[in-house]
Amino acid sequence: MTATPTDPSPGRFTGLGPLMLVWSGQAVSLVGSAAVRFAFVVDVWSSGERASAVTALSLCALLPQALLSPIAGAIVDRMRKRSALQLADAGGLLVVGCLALLHYLGLLHSWQIYVATALLGACAAFQLPALASAVPLLVRKDQLGRANGLLSGAKSAASIGGPALGGILLTLFGIGPTLLADLASYVLALIGVRLVRLTGDRPAPPTGPRRGITAEAGEGLRYLFRTPGLRDLIVNFCVVNLVMVFGFALIQPMVLLRADSAALATVNTAIGVGGVAGGLLMAAWGGPRDRGRGMMLGVIGMCLSALVGMAFAGGVVGWSVAVLIGALLMTVVNSQMNAVVQTKVPQEWQGRVFGAVMCLGYISVPLATALSGPLADHVFEPQAAHGTGLFTVLGPLFGDRPGSGMAGMFFLAGLAGIGVSLWGLASRNIREIDLVMPDADDDAQGVREHEGVRDEVRA
Repeated sequence: MTATPTDPSPGRFTGLGPLMLVWSGQAVSLVGSAAVRFAFVVDVWSSGERASAVTALSLCALLPQALLSPIAGAIVDRMRKRSALQLADAGGLLVVGCLALLHYLGLLHSWQIYVATALLGACAAFQLPALASAVPLLVRKDQLGRANGLLSGAKSAASIGGPALGGILLTLFGIGPTLLADLASYVLALIGVRLVRLTGDRPAPPTGPRRGITAEAGEGLRYLFRTPGLRDLIVNFCVVNLVMVFGFALIQPMVLLRADSAALATVNTAIGVGGVAGGLLMAAWGGPRDRGRGMMLGVIGMCLSALVGMAFAGGVVGWSVAVLIGALLMTVVNSQMNAVVQTKVPQEWQGRVFGAVMCLGYISVPLATALSGPLADHVFEPQAAHGTGLFTVLGPLFGDRPGSGMAGMFFLAGLAGIGVSLWGLASRNIREIDLVMPDADDDAQGVREHEGVRDEVRA
């Protein structure tokens, strides 16, 4: 059960107003960044029409986030959170500004887009731990679920509005004005962060000799794995994330194989709408009181809808409903996961811990993506077509037409995810994490009270 909310300490914000100011700036920045990423994809594709070029661009964005997140988290813990957010936004502003300058000087080339995408991924590696660890400084503990829901909803909204805005700007004005629009979005994000005062935003003084950044980066992972509740939860989430990405990587090829690009656009829009709906739901509701059990039930719902439901759905409407529900539940689950870290981990550790969580979450994406395509092309689709292997059993469920092999993969991934979630429900460390682990501020208060009693006895 979540701890009963206490009265805010003097100077602590008591509403979501300050968060909304930061949120609005970051939301605009996310939309601008999504628009530019869309423009980058179009530019790279138009220069050679190679799928491998688009994939390489995605890896340029993803790998820096995965590999640099632990180091970024350690740096964030050494800084004021507002300074870290400003650093990330200023970095993005500088990168996009350089691209805009190169474009208007006629010196912009495709290879520079790959470098810029990697640099923007590095900026995101700093932004996400800084933003997640700044949220507890903006709102009370009982508002964390709502605040995380707003942030998750903003990301989903950007995934819908960003490409649409990028397509309009690119069609009407070209890549130059698209870059300028992103520059303006970074300026708004910087203004939003600058106007808000984060109560208690100061780095913790070192308790001993200062260690190197790489050593401190590893401390985030060690903190996770030496804390039983967090360790079990993150291992569970890593496996579930691998399963979900394994399934989600097949959405585009299966829909294109069975329908057309218009159907794929509809399904992708449904994913974004589901994420926005989940963010709005969390902003209004705040999430389940029993967070451990609620997260595991949410993951089971995700697997049943976005994986098993996707396997049996026969058309655009069914696919869209399946992924919309899955994306809604994913936003709820991720918001609660962030709230658990924000309440259970001391503030001075949150940058490193969120960096470690990001690293473990992102690193599964290229692995699952790399496995799912070859397995679909060379194992499951041929077995479905000929009724061999696993499809001696799965054939009656999914048939032998194109895409049946991938539908079988969705089904198996969904069963695996449900199995992992049931293990999570059986684990008391996960199911009752709010009882097993004290909140960080409660634990600190207990230490202070114990020291006060000890001083009284000595007196």
